[in-house]
Amino acid sequence: MIDWLRRAGLRGRDEPAPAPPRFVAVGDRALPLVVRRLRNARRLTLRLAPDGSEIRVSMPAWCRLSDAEDFAASRAGWIARALAALPASAPVEPGGTLRYRGEHLAIDWHPAHPRRPALHETAIRVGGPSEAIGARLQRWLEKEALRLFAEDIAFYCQRARREPPRLAMSRAQRRWGSCASDGTIRLNWRLVMAPDAVRRSVVAHEVAHLAHFDHSPAFHAALGDLFEGDLRSADRWLKREGRGLYQPFG
Repeated sequence: MIDWLRRAGLRGRDEPAPAPPRFVAVGDRALPLVVRRLRNARRLTLRLAPDGSEIRVSMPAWCRLSDAEDFAASRAGWIARALAALPASAPVEPGGTLRYRGEHLAIDWHPAHPRRPALHETAIRVGGPSEAIGARLQRWLEKEALRLFAEDIAFYCQRARREPPRLAMSRAQRRWGSCASDGTIRLNWRLVMAPDAVRRSVVAHEVAHLAHFDHSPAFHAALGDLFEGDLRSADRWLKREGRGLYQPFG
């Protein structure tokens, strides 16, 4: 009886209906608008998703949703310019390329190749159904990322004379890494596509947070001691090329 009432819609009168999707017109496109209320926010802020798939507005708790919509619409010109500046990102498919550790590997697909991807000189060989190639290559990249992150964390923790913390993978679209209050380090799997020095700079950054949970002069001094490369160069690369790591995998 209860199931029948649920199907008939008689039980959900007091339950709020899901909010309809919101879109913002940008040129000839309609981009989804994702709104977040932040308790400590003092003003509205707008970001474009790294892959250009949606607009994200954060706003104070007291704002109305219509304020977020008006705010995004008023910045349609900036959004259009940001979209135009996005790097070309070809889908992962047979005959295309795959980013890996700063290189562009040719995707060598053939039905006779093993399903499990494998490096072969400047290419990555993969078999199986062509329509699922993106998912297989993403899983391969994620495993490679986990392996490299574990090695990086062990290296920098040894330098910092600390026990390696728990490592977690992240699929965030705004942050490359984070260090939680319990010491857990989360790293964005897409960093495996960046050059080694860039990936390692992010890992070193999060390991430095194990000792300094801020961005104080002491933190930056510790990071400078940990990381063996050029931090400014790595930061510039991420700001310039980071969006290009959001290659669609199907």
